Amino acid sequence: MSKIVVALGGNAIQTSDKTAAGQKKAIKKTMAAIVKMIENGDQIVITHGNGPQVGNLLLQQQAGSNPNNPAMPLDTVGAMTQGSIGYWMQQALDDLLQRSFALKLAVALVTQTVVDPNDPAFKNLSKPIGPFFTKEEVKKEQAEHPNYVYKEDAGRGFRQVVASPKPKQILEAPFIRTLLANNCVPIASGGGGIPVVVDADGLKGVPGVIDKDYSAAKLAENIKADQLVILTTVQNAYLNYGQENEQALGQVTCSQLKTYLAEGQFAPGSMKPKIEAAMEFVQHTGHQAIITSLANAGKLNQGVGTIVTL
Repeated sequence: MSKIVVALGGNAIQTSDKTAAGQKKAIKKTMAAIVKMIENGDQIVITHGNGPQVGNLLLQQQAGSNPNNPAMPLDTVGAMTQGSIGYWMQQALDDLLQRSFALKLAVALVTQTVVDPNDPAFKNLSKPIGPFFTKEEVKKEQAEHPNYVYKEDAGRGFRQVVASPKPKQILEAPFIRTLLANNCVPIASGGGGIPVVVDADGLKGVPGVIDKDYSAAKLAENIKADQLVILTTVQNAYLNYGQENEQALGQVTCSQLKTYLAEGQFAPGSMKPKIEAAMEFVQHTGHQAIITSLANAGKLNQGVGTIVTL
């Protein structure tokens, strides 16, 4: 039995139908793929992104804000989306688990991630959240929200960007280990976890969204996982992605990936953080990480995807 942390991208949740019903439908399909991993006899911890959801909810909060009903801050909005997505996943997974694993239970856990208050990310906003905008739409958004910052995201349009500090510790890691020991399937560190700092008064939430792949790597390290699996839209990481000489990466070492990163092979905000997160887990634990598609979730023991090793 292996202990595996599975990081799900936004594609596992978000579809063209942005209603709750539409997202729940997408999640149900995703959880059916995760059950295949559980059927292999492994202990699974699920993490997920929340970039589209947290950005959309932040816009809703701002649009409805007034002195009697003020908008919630970004860390609280992150907690709200972590709770709602976790609820959807927990419900869908429980429905599936009761059919074949009557003794297993999914548990969604609101998770806090400790970050450094002096992390340079707070001065260099880089994490895209929310919907895509055209240049013209950005001008309108900035007129309504002059404090928001927008950047182009992988050639697909412009998105709001916020601070994305690196995770230092997953506070609830001990409880996640306890849940695993009691035959549960934890859903944790949603959206990278809620970024918090520790000061003289205790824990305090800070504005930002932690990259879910970095957080998944830290969670996997904290709970002493045997493997980190990052599920995305493509079956492999690629060299020269989208070009005629595109090359899928199979088994690859951290040393090789370091060279490819220096060459600028992986897109920031897309494959690059997945590669860096996989390398971090492998270098800190000696265990392997896999980057592949959701469709390959039940085939991980067949050598699919990009397999990162020392």
